[in-house]
Amino acid sequence: MEKSVILDPIHGYIEFHELEQRLFDTPQMQRLRRIKQLGFSNLVYPGANHTRFEHSMGAMHLASLFLKIQNLDENVGESKLDEIVVSALLHDIGHGPFSHATEKLIENYTHKKHDDVFHLISKNEVGDVLKDFGFTPSKIAKHIAGDTPQSQILSSEIDVDKMDYLARDMHYTGVSSGSVDYMRLLNHMNYYEDKLVLSNNAIRAAESLLVSRYWMNSSVYYHHVSRISETMCSRACGRLLESGAIRPSDFSRLDDLGLMCVLRNADGFPGEIAERLDNRNLYKRALYDGLEVVGTGVFEHRKNIPRVEKEIAENAGVDPEYVMVDIPQKPELAEMKALIMDRTVKRLSDASPFVKVMETAQAGAWRMGVFSPKEHLEVVSKAAYDFFGISKKPKTKQFKLTELDY
Repeated sequence: MEKSVILDPIHGYIEFHELEQRLFDTPQMQRLRRIKQLGFSNLVYPGANHTRFEHSMGAMHLASLFLKIQNLDENVGESKLDEIVVSALLHDIGHGPFSHATEKLIENYTHKKHDDVFHLISKNEVGDVLKDFGFTPSKIAKHIAGDTPQSQILSSEIDVDKMDYLARDMHYTGVSSGSVDYMRLLNHMNYYEDKLVLSNNAIRAAESLLVSRYWMNSSVYYHHVSRISETMCSRACGRLLESGAIRPSDFSRLDDLGLMCVLRNADGFPGEIAERLDNRNLYKRALYDGLEVVGTGVFEHRKNIPRVEKEIAENAGVDPEYVMVDIPQKPELAEMKALIMDRTVKRLSDASPFVKVMETAQAGAWRMGVFSPKEHLEVVSKAAYDFFGISKKPKTKQFKLTELDY
């Protein structure tokens, strides 16, 4: 079968065949060229402009590499292997504009998660290509949703999706702490009783991946500027959807540029947020604290954040649009639950004392935020601290080196 190659900054030359080429060229895949992998993180890390398209190619490459390394043809069957490679390429086709910034909105309004893709690959150009090459779209959709044993290589605690996006995100942001030794992971990963397991020889590589994930969480994914800008975008888009200015199905198929055009042309709050995002005139932190300050009871407020925002705004005497609350999910490293095969099968967290230390570090890095424009910051800050029952921190006194007792 004739093959071509494309040069990738992470993996070097990536091989692909006619099937992949035709899938690359569908409108559904080309749309991913216009969706940034890291949403608004380029407001912090200017190089973070890589796309879901690049990542999809990388995940496809690693899935193909895994299958070649493990020589699974006899156990799984060649057609199943081809399905996994295709599924890896198509696994992000359901992401909306700015990736995670709009993910929850799309899920709420369409009742479909980003990995629920059957409607996106069945009756369009992607579906036509799949059928031309003898694939059943429903089977590909099941792999992408993680509903088959084979799909664990795409969707599990340590998978090709995480291996690629961590390596790729570190490269484009310049965050170099930790590393992703995907070759060692792929060489020491296999199926055991329909479960994807790592051999004992891959524990150090798994630990290194966890370190990478921790640093990316604290430095990039949960950087306050990223959280603020994504929250602003989400609230503006929510207003568009509530008002009926755009249909949810149309909204979910926009790319980054298309969404910004809609926001820029909108009146009122959405238009104001678009201008702020364009000029990096972001909301500021009225409250920004960790679990040791706010307590675990704060997670109860995740169920009704609009009510929290409204109450804080009323107490502060400002428009509800000027209060945004961001309570991330409970801090955890899913990779800790990866299965390790030694004499018995155990969790990575049980096989590595270092991983338990990482769990504590991850919890310590978690932050919740209340954000507001600079001109309302003081009153919103007071109202937010009062609402959550937190004693406001005294301002840090600046000191001089000459005051230190050497």
